[in-house]
Amino acid sequence: MEKQHTILVVDDEDRIRRLLRMYLEREGYVIDEAEDGEQALEKAFEKNYDLILLDLMLPGMDGLDVCVEIRKKRATPIIMLTARGEETNRVEGFEAGTDDYVVKPFSPRELVHRVKAVLRRASATAFLSTEMETHNVIVFPDLTIDHDAHEVKAGGKVISLTPKEYELLHYLAKSPDKVFSRETLLRDVWNYEFFGDLRTVDTHVKRLREKLNRASAKAAAMITTVWGVGYKLEVPKE
Repeated sequence: MEKQHTILVVDDEDRIRRLLRMYLEREGYVIDEAEDGEQALEKAFEKNYDLILLDLMLPGMDGLDVCVEIRKKRATPIIMLTARGEETNRVEGFEAGTDDYVVKPFSPRELVHRVKAVLRRASATAFLSTEMETHNVIVFPDLTIDHDAHEVKAGGKVISLTPKEYELLHYLAKSPDKVFSRETLLRDVWNYEFFGDLRTVDTHVKRLREKLNRASAKAAAMITTVWGVGYKLEVPKE
């Protein structure tokens, strides 16, 4: 039997929560609700959700603060719900660790599509495909990526990455020293069917470097910016 995904819906408007619950339960998802940031954190740390739908504008602790706190302990995929015109806040959301965003007012069909896409990407990076060979490990000096175990080590220390951060690192590591444009990364890693904000790539690269740097400056330095072109994972020369 296929696993039922559990989703936490966080929004201070009861009408929005009921609408999201109705559409998502039709798709077979199990839904929990939270109406403010503090309640969201309590539930997010009590239970390992497969996805969190998080409204940006919440009373008290807003969605950005909630996202930052969740990222300190959990790599749960997060989709931020934002009002139209809040582009700056959406960029801040990516910097805080969100995986995608949906703009209000939204089409329920679009939201369900985004939910399915994020869950599909998370599953693809979290679980071993039956077609994969075992010991699917990429090894560099100071950086090891075990794709079977979905584990990254920098300087011998395990690094906790979000699904999107992991997917970005793994994508670059599969083709070391090859430069990828931000457009290519947005298309292949994010799998967007629209022209997303290229700063999404920049903010994820920044967060990835920061996390690697906490364990190994050498590992962090491997993710190189090629000005005017994009990014690559550069293998240190002996």
